[in-house]
Amino acid sequence: MVLAEAVGEVPDQASLYLYGSVATGRARVPDSDVDLLGIGMSADVTRTLGVELSGRHRALCRDVAIAPARVDDFVGDGDEQYGNRVFLRHYCLHLVGPDHREDRVFPADARAARGFNGDIARHLDRWRTMLGERDTGMLGSAVGRKTLLAVAGLVSIHDGIWTTDRARAAERWVEIAPKSSVGMRRLYDWATGGATATVAELDEALDGVVVEVVEAFTANIGLWQQD
Repeated sequence: MVLAEAVGEVPDQASLYLYGSVATGRARVPDSDVDLLGIGMSADVTRTLGVELSGRHRALCRDVAIAPARVDDFVGDGDEQYGNRVFLRHYCLHLVGPDHREDRVFPADARAARGFNGDIARHLDRWRTMLGERDTGMLGSAVGRKTLLAVAGLVSIHDGIWTTDRARAAERWVEIAPKSSVGMRRLYDWATGGATATVAELDEALDGVVVEVVEAFTANIGLWQQD
């Protein structure tokens, strides 16, 4: 029902993709989010549609989040564009509109991990500016989800496997870096809605476990080059 309504609202020549727990069949009603990507849809359109769908379907999902993107976001040789193409090809299900996925398999390697999460340091800087200005529950969720996805990249490169599973990544990273145990548990609870962050906890995490992840990512995979 949620997807059918979303598809029905997509403008002509725009495209809509599904990713996340609903796409993988691991969603839990009503606690999971419906994660969508709209290529050729403006931020205003995706925000308005996401709010409307979220309001209509509180009984089915926690939130309907539609990320806006441009076709140009997938074109070019930069890490960000490459990561976008990998993500679109391997993690997104096409729902409607022109399909921009490439017809090839991308290798699960450091470049893919960097393409996905080489912006983790930029996010850390942004989160620090948001502290005290944004709802701590929403900010904690964003910090947990993004940081654990970066951890999944670290685990993938360390173990020579490929995963974007945040739970598995957090557990494995604690084995690799035991001192991160408390921080990983806190990030996972925020990411999954098991706990709501406080300002003090966020401040501690941003100066602690998140910095540690950024440093490990920088050393083992690399970050996006600054503009």
